[in-house]
Amino acid sequence: MAGLVPAIHALQIIQMAWTYILTNRPNGTLYVGVTNELIRRVHEHRSGAVPGFSKRYDLKRFVYFEEHETVVLAIQRERNIKRWPRAWKA
Repeated sequence: MAGLVPAIHALQIIQMAWTYILTNRPNGTLYVGVTNELIRRVHEHRSGAVPGFSKRYDLKRFVYFEEHETVVLAIQRERNIKRWPRAWKA
């Protein structure tokens, strides 16, 4: 059974993922996120289906995305972007 754990873990990581940025207006609030289903996730933000930061600040403008081979790489990229100065994100 122990041999199955790495295989299951590998299947979860191999999935494509996206890092994306949303805003509410030019020079407004920015949101950086990660998802494995980009179209669904942007729709959730725009419809306000999920309560949280993006709904509170009305973040509906999809301004940027990057595709990554694994979820781990997408999360690393998200963390890097969040550390950038605001001017670099615009």
